[in-house]
Amino acid sequence: MDNKRLGKALNIMRLAEEAAARPGGISLVQIVDTFGVTLRTAQRMSRALEEAFPMVQTRTDRDRRKWWQLPDSRLLHLQGIRDGELSALEMGIRRAERDGATTEVTALTSLRNRLLATMSSTFARRVEVDAETVLEARGHACRPGPRAQYSAHVLGLIENALKGPFTMQIDYATGQDAKPRSRAVEPYGVLFGMRGYLIAREIGTGSKYRHYRLDRIVSASLLQNSFLRDPDFDLGTHAARAFGSFHSDKEYGPVEWRFAPTAAAVARAFVFHPDQHMQDEADGSLTVRFSAGGWLEMAWHLYQWGDAIEVIAPPEVRNLVHAYRRSDFPALP
Repeated sequence: MDNKRLGKALNIMRLAEEAAARPGGISLVQIVDTFGVTLRTAQRMSRALEEAFPMVQTRTDRDRRKWWQLPDSRLLHLQGIRDGELSALEMGIRRAERDGATTEVTALTSLRNRLLATMSSTFARRVEVDAETVLEARGHACRPGPRAQYSAHVLGLIENALKGPFTMQIDYATGQDAKPRSRAVEPYGVLFGMRGYLIAREIGTGSKYRHYRLDRIVSASLLQNSFLRDPDFDLGTHAARAFGSFHSDKEYGPVEWRFAPTAAAVARAFVFHPDQHMQDEADGSLTVRFSAGGWLEMAWHLYQWGDAIEVIAPPEVRNLVHAYRRSDFPALP
């Protein structure tokens, strides 16, 4: 199914929701207003609604306006909760917090938690809102500092492919001066960090997940066919194998850092890794342990701590950092 046909199908589902949610149903004028379409398009949508949902009821009022109502909405309940709906709910909670409306905060938070509790654990983890991302999307926050540039068009295609899921064709350059090569891939997710990566399987080359730098995807397009996702793949588990966005199975292993007493309080406020374990030492220092790979990105981060950090493991990161620790940085990260 191409993007245009998919969009039409989603609009019919939304129209069915409106016809079920409104006590009196929905009219052509309301379809025009709700979906921002022309009257002729609204008429086509109403006919498609009747074909897709034979149980829909129609009536004509005294002004000779036709209404469509869906009395049996059980099929709609199977759709679950959408990401955008949870995002809107999360923003409502944050507005209530900002305005000091504690009763509304409590009620909306309870509603959000009940909605998440009705979902499977896998689906709930996928749609649970990242507050920073929501705030950024609403224009209430920004991310200062250097970052790689990505094509908005490519990111939009990746988003649509992940929703399908649909296979993609990408033209990818392995190096700055390398000639792009066309590849058909099955997308599984995106990692954002110092650089962004598309996690995907290249079709016809086995089942290994590869990471494609977003800034080196020259062009992309959706293919017509969908694919069956590996049910054992979990994006959070996969991402946790790296400290940042760069993955290397060869570098994966135990990590142990010790922060000096002067930096312990600051370090304790950081989430270095989702599976980290922190231990307060007798001398006031703080030890942080987890397992991950990505030695260079670890070193890039640890340089910011000057001489307030001691790398116990892995030795490769200790060698990258130890000789360059400084004592004259005016502040900690």
